[in-house]
Amino acid sequence: MITLLALSGSLRLGSSNTVLLEAAALLAPAGMRIAAYDGIGSLPHFNPDLDGDNPPRSVMALRHLVGAADGLIISCPEYARGIPGSFKNALDWLVGSSEFPGKPIALFNASPRASDAQAALRLVLTTMSARIVEEASITLPLLATRMDAAGMAGNVEIAASVTAALAAFARAIETFAQAEPGGSG
Repeated sequence: MITLLALSGSLRLGSSNTVLLEAAALLAPAGMRIAAYDGIGSLPHFNPDLDGDNPPRSVMALRHLVGAADGLIISCPEYARGIPGSFKNALDWLVGSSEFPGKPIALFNASPRASDAQAALRLVLTTMSARIVEEASITLPLLATRMDAAGMAGNVEIAASVTAALAAFARAIETFAQAEPGGSG
């Protein structure tokens, strides 16, 4: 079973980024489970002084979920041509963690206009030693569509893009696992 953790960079209810991740969970193939992390807004402001032997519980919970996941799906909006502060804060809490480096990442983008945030996000994630899986990263024109997750999952074009991305992500994760010491390959 491949377990993915979905992280939305938006705190807004009904965000197209969050709904896209919910649709991905509905479209997950057999043998894949996608769980959403909804605690980004409750993380404390990053402070290196708090990131010692006993970081805040919410940070430890996030790190545990990231460590337990085989990969992360991130869908992040663009605010003022960059990554939303609350999402960058979550990433800052993961920078010094042992759970994040090498983690496979699929980037889902709900708006072709969010290219500056995507570029910034790629830079940050690459700096953090993430494995961005390009063939599993997609951009869809969902801005202002007002579709819910079931509507996205039922839309032939959206479902095809998401399903193909999830299949590519599963293949990449399996390839990474086989290449690691002790892997099955």
